Amino acid sequence: MARNQWRSINSAPSDQDDQDVPLLEKAPETAVPPQCCSARCNLATLMFFGFAVVYGLRVNLSVAMVAMVNSTSVHPSTNHSLVHVCPAPRSGYNSSTSAQPDGIPQYSWDTDTQGYLLGAFFFGYLLTQIPGGYLAGRLGGRIFMGGGVVGTAALTLLTPLAAELGVYWLFALRMLEGFGEGVTFPAMMAMWACWAPPLERSRLITFSGAGANFGAFMALPLTGFICHTLGWPAVFYCCGGAGCLWGLFWFICASDHPRSHPRISDHERDYIISSIGSQGGTHGWSVPFKPMMLSVPLWAIILSQMCSNWAYYTLLTSLPTYMDTVLHFDLRQNGFLSALPYLGAWLCAVTSGVLADHLLERKLLSVTAVRKIFTLTGLLLPAVFLVAVGFVGCSGVLAVTFLTLSTSLGGTSAAGVFINQIDIAPRYAGVLLGITNTFGTIPGVLAPIVMGYLTRDHSLTGWRSVFYLSAGVSACGALIFTLFGSGKIQKWALEDEEFESETESEQPDGRVYENA
Repeated sequence: MARNQWRSINSAPSDQDDQDVPLLEKAPETAVPPQCCSARCNLATLMFFGFAVVYGLRVNLSVAMVAMVNSTSVHPSTNHSLVHVCPAPRSGYNSSTSAQPDGIPQYSWDTDTQGYLLGAFFFGYLLTQIPGGYLAGRLGGRIFMGGGVVGTAALTLLTPLAAELGVYWLFALRMLEGFGEGVTFPAMMAMWACWAPPLERSRLITFSGAGANFGAFMALPLTGFICHTLGWPAVFYCCGGAGCLWGLFWFICASDHPRSHPRISDHERDYIISSIGSQGGTHGWSVPFKPMMLSVPLWAIILSQMCSNWAYYTLLTSLPTYMDTVLHFDLRQNGFLSALPYLGAWLCAVTSGVLADHLLERKLLSVTAVRKIFTLTGLLLPAVFLVAVGFVGCSGVLAVTFLTLSTSLGGTSAAGVFINQIDIAPRYAGVLLGITNTFGTIPGVLAPIVMGYLTRDHSLTGWRSVFYLSAGVSACGALIFTLFGSGKIQKWALEDEEFESETESEQPDGRVYENA
């Protein structure tokens, strides 16, 4: 039988079909085992805390930067008017830097230097996404995810020393941290290709990935508190130590595949393996990179993630600075208020994953429709609230409200474009996430630099440009994925033997293939 005459029922129908059908027409023969305390949910929990640590390591510099810089020695350019700067509170502005304990060093870094330091992480992060995804998909993701987190944590412990040695040393250290952390998300996706039953993908992947937002939510206020009480170097010691501690639990409890897990029940193992079928497991050394890069659905993911990440990384790296230089919140308020948007994003991401799986289980919508709906919600609505931030002027209450709503609603895209790789090519999900994250990290490099350029005078006009630019880019991403996104397994993602059957009978892996 010709290859293009068959397709898996896990993919949506072809464009010629009258209507798009849901993910599975047939449940696996093995009954669904309970999720509570299951091996797959324990793995999701470990990943959740792993990404919480990862994002704590990533964002700690954003808040600590406020304490590390001696603001009295940094002056905005005289070529820019400051008439639109918000006035300090009448009770007296408590400078973030004045609260540092005696003996803690501070540095005279201008806004351009701060932007480069905040973006340095992503220069390294770019380099290991694709190699990490490829090797995790071939050799298993356990060692790459665990090694990425622990390696980054160990490097974080050296941050105070690097800052004392000079800007170039700190830039290089942050690059190395990004280099180590770049393998973590591709490794996660490679592991879920082996562990996540199709009708549980959304909730398992969004829950584990939502640890990133939870980590940002916890790290931002804790960083502000630690900076205020112990001094900014303690931030990096605490975060680095937490990452090393997590690594002990990970390497003891995590396994690459259900077959190799020492504590999984036979019932759960059989259910996972029969549900995923032949698409589960590692791929070979040969990967169809050329068909991948010619795939329109893959480019829809790439471009949409780039657009979404522009706004996300802009706020992740610059929000504490905005709270400090424009709204004049002190260091402890700064950390707490900067964290609020990520609490909302965490809750929205987890909720969207559960809702997406519910829609698929009830056969209310196809995979393609579900992914597009959550992507549209997670990119377009946040853009609206970012525009609103530009109109609030010096109102701290309204600014925090709109920023919180924007980032919170952005969390719904976790059940859309951000897990779409495993829909279109389960076997190569780690490689695809490495590719999409490589492109998606480019905004992490550029956004802080652009932000530093636009806000050199710390004016409302400059920050308004930052928010408008982010909103426009997000809206473009929503449009691109709505037009070109797909939830169907692509032809290049299926092995030849999956098309060799001459009938439409059930295959040994428990899945059914239809005549297209």
